Amino acid sequence: MKKTGLLHAELSRTIAALGHGDCLVIGDAGLPVPAGTPCIDLAVCLGVPDLWSVLDTVLGEMQVERALIATEASPEVRTAFEARLPCGYVSHDALKQASAGARAVVRTGEATPYANIVLYAGVAFG
Repeated sequence: MKKTGLLHAELSRTIAALGHGDCLVIGDAGLPVPAGTPCIDLAVCLGVPDLWSVLDTVLGEMQVERALIATEASPEVRTAFEARLPCGYVSHDALKQASAGARAVVRTGEATPYANIVLYAGVAFG
């Protein structure tokens, strides 16, 4: 269930339709999108929008039960993700496999290697 309104209509609809356990992937400009997985391409140009702005906006809208990032991510990327929410770690190949089952892959203009995250929807109680 969405908390507020988002500017991007397709992203807003996708978040509103997430059920418990569904996942949404937010990735850098180079993350491959699996065949058959919808892609919400937000990239305007290199670096715009940055992944962190998109992630912060999505976290304001989505109840996240768990998140996965790649073990190959740099310490700076890992720290930036962990500052926002607890994360589990998987190989980049496993992260790409997890994205095949996503409701959508959100592509940002981010150019930082391995700046990708899989967010699993939880349920907001209370």
